[in-house]
Amino acid sequence: MKSPPKNKKIDPAPKNEVKEMFMKWFKKNKKVGQIMTKQDVVTNILKRLDAKQDDVLEQAMNELKSSALVETQEDGVTLVLTQKGFDSL
Repeated sequence: MKSPPKNKKIDPAPKNEVKEMFMKWFKKNKKVGQIMTKQDVVTNILKRLDAKQDDVLEQAMNELKSSALVETQEDGVTLVLTQKGFDSL
């Protein structure tokens, strides 16, 4: 019998679910420059995550930022919806 491969494929679903949670919140509050505060993140995202989603939270946020859908303010926590992000809603 073969042993399973060491680098198991990581399921992208939890990360995509987290990204979707952020974008749904912005869609509900739809305007360019919309600010999602730390409290909004805690209330609308963190409290709803399961363990798998929690593990990929930072990756999901980084992907939203790298795709220019959101920007992070200087505090490193507050998110701002960009024009590109607005257009994608």
